[in-house]
Amino acid sequence: MPATHPSRQSEMPGSALGWFSSEAGQGVLAVEEAAMLRVLAGCPAAAWGWFGVDGAPAPEVGGRGLLLRRSGMGFHGAIRCRLPLPVASEALGAVLLQHALDDDVPIDPLLDECARVLAPGGTLWLSVLNPWSPYRVRWARTGLRARDPGVWQSALRRAGFAADTVSLQWLGPHWRVAHGEVGVGAADRLRAGVAITVNKRVHALIPPKPLRGLRWQAGTRSHLVRREPAIMDP
Repeated sequence: MPATHPSRQSEMPGSALGWFSSEAGQGVLAVEEAAMLRVLAGCPAAAWGWFGVDGAPAPEVGGRGLLLRRSGMGFHGAIRCRLPLPVASEALGAVLLQHALDDDVPIDPLLDECARVLAPGGTLWLSVLNPWSPYRVRWARTGLRARDPGVWQSALRRAGFAADTVSLQWLGPHWRVAHGEVGVGAADRLRAGVAITVNKRVHALIPPKPLRGLRWQAGTRSHLVRREPAIMDP
């Protein structure tokens, strides 16, 4: 008799994200809450979106947030949906992606949607796992995928975000299952997570119509000069 599989859930795309509900995963998530609140404080009057994972507490800021969690190839929460997101273009002042792309799903489609729904000048905050951290041993063989920050920066450029607005911050524990801290120093680059912040470029204003160039008449001005008759010497 063939061996039975206890569950097919582990074979479903996105099931690896369940690691964040574990003690080790919670140690990464805990330090990210304050970072997200700082982003939302920068757009107090605008609607925003949070796309997270099971086990991650959603930000609690007013009632203007769309809160969704990854579920397989889609999202669940206030609504159940897949891409494209049921959000009007340029409707959100901030989008928070909290480890929603830390598995094997393609990353470009969701980043493209983030660029579409963000208002000009809006902020995308993206938290991902750090492939260079010793903490990676704790998510090894779970199906999670940690990508180098350079991969994310290239993907953001493909989505239309300006490279000169990207900032990185390393956060979370180094090795011990603890809440950890944040930083930008050399030693911080071994922390478990990376937070990438990027702004959507503001649309350029329509420039004024250029002035028509003045055309100067070529040639001499002799026809404008009154000629006096020559006086002959006697």
